[in-house]
Amino acid sequence: MPEMRVLAGVVMVSSTLLLILARYVRAPKQRGLSAWGWAGLLLIASAEILLRRGVYWVAVYFTPLAWTGYLLLTDAATRTLRPPSHPGRTPREFFHLAFWSVPLWLVFEAYNLRLQNWTYVGLPANPVLQAIGYVWSFATIWPAILGTADFLEALGCFSSLRRPRRIGPSLLWTLILTGVLCLVLPVLVPVRLGQYLFGGVWVGFVLVLDPLNYWAKGRSLLGDLEAGRTARINNLLASGMVCGILWEFWNYWAAAKWVYVFPIMQGWKIFEMPLLGYLGFAPFALECFVMYEFGGTLRKQISRLLRRNAAFA
Repeated sequence: MPEMRVLAGVVMVSSTLLLILARYVRAPKQRGLSAWGWAGLLLIASAEILLRRGVYWVAVYFTPLAWTGYLLLTDAATRTLRPPSHPGRTPREFFHLAFWSVPLWLVFEAYNLRLQNWTYVGLPANPVLQAIGYVWSFATIWPAILGTADFLEALGCFSSLRRPRRIGPSLLWTLILTGVLCLVLPVLVPVRLGQYLFGGVWVGFVLVLDPLNYWAKGRSLLGDLEAGRTARINNLLASGMVCGILWEFWNYWAAAKWVYVFPIMQGWKIFEMPLLGYLGFAPFALECFVMYEFGGTLRKQISRLLRRNAAFA
């Protein structure tokens, strides 16, 4: 059985990467791959080789090493597809995203303290070294999801328009109340029942925060639907699946890693993830976008309020 879950996972990873590579090779390029793109590819390859050779510290930090290389490679590949007038995120914007990725992910870690869906094993005994691994790993999550979505957008994977949707107040309130239920119910019921309800957490923040982004005139998924734009949503959903597959692939081989302990389909795994759990990566990508945009919208609203108060002072 362990051999089958690894074989199925390797087939899934290979198929995903081959599909993306085939699309990328056919896409027209605006420029060549930059030095940091090649550096990212070299970092991934070096980490894989050193892991196989049993280098301890590479095995311990293998997941964030691989993701750091992936971020460099993906950003560089995205830039090859875009004209110089549309270069993408600046280094400052990237580090801003990485910085906020840590506290945003800690929200889910807080839920996990109660619901006990995953745990970490193989960590170094030194708490400082543990903290380095945690912060480094968590800092790659939001850049990975949003960076992969940018890459898929540049590839033109989902560029079609749909009929505009009417977004009314009743829909917004229905989404918010449903989202609150998804976020609150899992922690109110007993743990043995709440473990089965963690799926609500992977959609709840979208349902609560995206209507608030929409009301505040920020970037929102509802605003996209109202305008008939579906590309961003589709790119995010696909990004979640791509990143989820790679997360589980690289995590499986690492010495310090997470393992899932929630009581659902533990006998049916691909790598460390029970099969049903892969369905959570797509909505999680939507949450990454919505939570980050909510933070930006909130900062703008606070800044506007402070300026207004200063003007009347």
